[in-house]
Amino acid sequence: MTARRRTGTLKSAPSAVWGATAWGAAAVLALGGCSGNAGNARTASVEASGDGTLRIGLILDNTGPQAFLNAAQLAAAKLAVQEINAAGGHKGRPVELLPQNTDADTAAQARELVNAKADVVIGPTDSSRAPAAIDVLSKAKVTLISPANTAAELSKYNSGGYYFRTAAADVAQAAVLVKLARDGGAKSLAVVYEDSGYGTEVSAAVSASAKGAGLAPVTLSAFKPGEAQKSAAAARDAAPDAVVVIARDGAQGAIAELTNAGIPGNKLILGDGAFQQYGSGLGSKALDGARAVVPGVFPSAHLQGELVAVDAGLKDMTFAPETYDAVNLAAVAAAVADDDAGASIAATLISVSGGSGGSGQTAAQPDGKPSVCKTYKDCLPAIKAGTAVDYDGESGPVRFDANGDVTAANYMVFTYGADNNAKLTGSEAAGRSAG
Repeated sequence: MTARRRTGTLKSAPSAVWGATAWGAAAVLALGGCSGNAGNARTASVEASGDGTLRIGLILDNTGPQAFLNAAQLAAAKLAVQEINAAGGHKGRPVELLPQNTDADTAAQARELVNAKADVVIGPTDSSRAPAAIDVLSKAKVTLISPANTAAELSKYNSGGYYFRTAAADVAQAAVLVKLARDGGAKSLAVVYEDSGYGTEVSAAVSASAKGAGLAPVTLSAFKPGEAQKSAAAARDAAPDAVVVIARDGAQGAIAELTNAGIPGNKLILGDGAFQQYGSGLGSKALDGARAVVPGVFPSAHLQGELVAVDAGLKDMTFAPETYDAVNLAAVAAAVADDDAGASIAATLISVSGGSGGSGQTAAQPDGKPSVCKTYKDCLPAIKAGTAVDYDGESGPVRFDANGDVTAANYMVFTYGADNNAKLTGSEAAGRSAG
């Protein structure tokens, strides 16, 4: 997969790989039955079976051009564990962060973590590697929380209820893209999308969201990377008020063709896969006024400072808030369950995130309005008092649903200047992770 990285210092946008977290529907459907898990650990009633020590493992699967993504996740996990232990750990014992290895062989990493007696594992980054981790860990009743997986099909993957993610599915951006169009005064929309699993899914979600919001007509046009001329012409001929570009590998070529077709930058809205700092890679002012969305939130100044204290050489903070929250959610779930076993954590995560598992969910916390808390330490007084908690961390409210997906998705909004480079200009929230 091709890495598309945002450049800049810690005070600018965090870097990211658009494509690293995506996965096609065919691959998921082909493997969806491999894990062979029965039941649903997310909503099950379980008995304590842990050994009293909460062990957290990391799957760091980024190599080559994407290797920079490992450092932020590792620093965030270390920070969270340090804070948890400073607050007393789990049942008075230090939480253990298991030794970390970097390897693209996700199944091998998962097996090593099972052998090391991990109760919960954070990772992987790449959605295409998630099934390998799920199959190994779910059979061992180890909870898996990815801070970066976005492929919509993973919601349907058979994990036996042991899989969660603190990153929103790709299709969650649809409502935000449509809102940006409407905020710009658009009443009609064209969607130019790459002919891929990602492009097809997100463009369909954009179309549905646009129609629901009263934008009509909506013109859809697919293209193969390097062959966007006809799609650009179709968008021009439709004369829409705004054009949404949904693409990864073919994004730059599609934007160039839209420019050649006479569509100005201020009419363009880029999905997350199309976002990057294009600079001189595009014609002068091609993106002037264009807007783009990027999933997640920019780390707070406090979190930035704490992460740099853990790793003074940290240059990038992609997925740091989501990783930090994944570790804290696991520890809070273990504290509420009074058990460190993976099954107990999986059965409690929905509740402590403020989410809902539907009518089949077993009550994991006392009745009553939960106490909102933002760190493990903040959550402990309510837990000890027998009050329900709702963890809302650095990445914002999580609220897992019955599929282990977040139901509150956050996005950063960027606006391009005449130099075809973008600056952070705002943020938006989507109501759900999937359409």
